[in-house]
Amino acid sequence: MPTDTPIPDPPNPAPRRPHPQRPDRQDPALPAAVLWDMDGTLVDTEPHWIAAEHALMARHGASWSHEQALQLVGSALPDSGRLLAAHLAAEAGVHLDPDAIVAELIGEVVHQVSASVVWRPGALQLLRELGELGVPCALVTMSYRSLAGTVAALVPGAFAVVVAGDEVTRGKPAPDPYLRAAHLLGVDPRRCVVLEDSAPGVASGEAAGARVVACPHMVPIPPAPGRSRVASLAELDAAALGRVAAGQVVDSIAP
Repeated sequence: MPTDTPIPDPPNPAPRRPHPQRPDRQDPALPAAVLWDMDGTLVDTEPHWIAAEHALMARHGASWSHEQALQLVGSALPDSGRLLAAHLAAEAGVHLDPDAIVAELIGEVVHQVSASVVWRPGALQLLRELGELGVPCALVTMSYRSLAGTVAALVPGAFAVVVAGDEVTRGKPAPDPYLRAAHLLGVDPRRCVVLEDSAPGVASGEAAGARVVACPHMVPIPPAPGRSRVASLAELDAAALGRVAAGQVVDSIAP
């Protein structure tokens, strides 16, 4: 997989589209919409989350391994906050409110993203192509609106809809986030393609009835019937996503 390197924000990362194209006027060879996960799929924020978790634990005298951090990748933030709070209580006898933990982590990640954003390989090019073809895109993330809005603002006009983790009752792996995105776009989730990097996100997209392309980053994603996998978003273009939406499975990752 290509190595991520910080790059400056492109001057015009994606074309502005005042409204998503109507599904009944869209090229039938293309997906009705593409629903993007954010952390680890669009931008490489997972190292920021892990670093923030380590700093939190170290400050209170608790241990925290890289393997433990990887278990939280893709999880809903309230779930992560409760797990981290329980770990602090058991390890160091420190009792913190899970919501306060989540707020602290988000603040640190927003700070890091505002200072320097690292786009996942191929993400901007694919987002730009979809915009040029009028394929509606949604950003569907378990990060809260404060962080999701910061990232979405870096690609103005690229996302017709943003669904954040603090705007759904049940987060990934439940289907709710992707079902909400499809509803807001006015499209059938079964005609959508979901781009994901984590197991909870893949499960969420599949439970919503969408076709899923997994692009693993921090954690591996196993093969499964009907599941597409790529090593990099640079392997994809709009035509490939159209074939996935039509039922074709692509898998470039060795078993």
